[in-house]
Amino acid sequence: MNVQVSNPAPLMSVLRALEPSLPKGPAAVARYVVDHPADASGLSLGALARITGTSESTVARLATAAGFRGYRDLRIAVATAAGALEQGPGDANLTSDITQHDSPAATIAKLAAEERSAITDTATTLDADEVLAVAQVLVEARRIVVIGIGASGLVALDLAGKLSRIGLLAQAVVEGHEALTTAVVLQPQDLLVAISSSGETLDVVEPLEVARRNGVGTAALTARAGSSLTRADHTLLSVSLRENDLRPAAMASRTGQMFLVDVLFTMVAQLCFDQAKSAIKESWLALRPRHDASHGARHTKHPAQEEDA
Repeated sequence: MNVQVSNPAPLMSVLRALEPSLPKGPAAVARYVVDHPADASGLSLGALARITGTSESTVARLATAAGFRGYRDLRIAVATAAGALEQGPGDANLTSDITQHDSPAATIAKLAAEERSAITDTATTLDADEVLAVAQVLVEARRIVVIGIGASGLVALDLAGKLSRIGLLAQAVVEGHEALTTAVVLQPQDLLVAISSSGETLDVVEPLEVARRNGVGTAALTARAGSSLTRADHTLLSVSLRENDLRPAAMASRTGQMFLVDVLFTMVAQLCFDQAKSAIKESWLALRPRHDASHGARHTKHPAQEEDA
């Protein structure tokens, strides 16, 4: 992943997105810069290497991987980003790990700040053209199968449910054996969407490979650039929160994934607006008699107001 940062504002977002795909050394440097931007901006190449337990060449490799000509340019961008953070909202730097002894108010504030950051970082690093490309293949597919296991299974169910609601033939598969047997029978006019934060979940990677070998179109939603899932025809990258003991990987990855699903679904609905609008109206009309029987027919609401529909 090579990202050129012309505006220093999203630098922290770029480094967070880049970190999972980096080797151990450059990843350690990226982690330190993200966690201590003000301190890092004041360090020489050698000093940053010493404090991160790496080498000067490792620090230089991070700068190159992030799209800079060298460490000097990266350091300037880090200093600018650190200044922007200091001048931002009061909770902008509230990213420390949640502990057993945090008060309820502190826990809420930390989670809110982290999840806002995950959404902002994902939005900053998303390739809008690639999102549109995935939306287009979703609209054109005869049948859509969305595969996810564990926490990513919840994301798969959400995406498939949204697509079905606007008239697309979409199915979520959240069990490994079923995922593999479903992938085997897909046809070239179908589409397989694979979701895994790590991009290495075997029960998701294997069906993706089967689909690719059979000439089936594929798309992947992952938080790890360079992972096995990125061999799909199209890849969309989300950004995960950093996990700790009280915020395991399932929580850390879900916020960025769910935001990505909402963006993707909205673009799909834009591409087939008339169909989407008609399908939502028809589902509301189908459910209306049941709703009226349960609550009485005293009020008639617009479909958008029918939360249970």
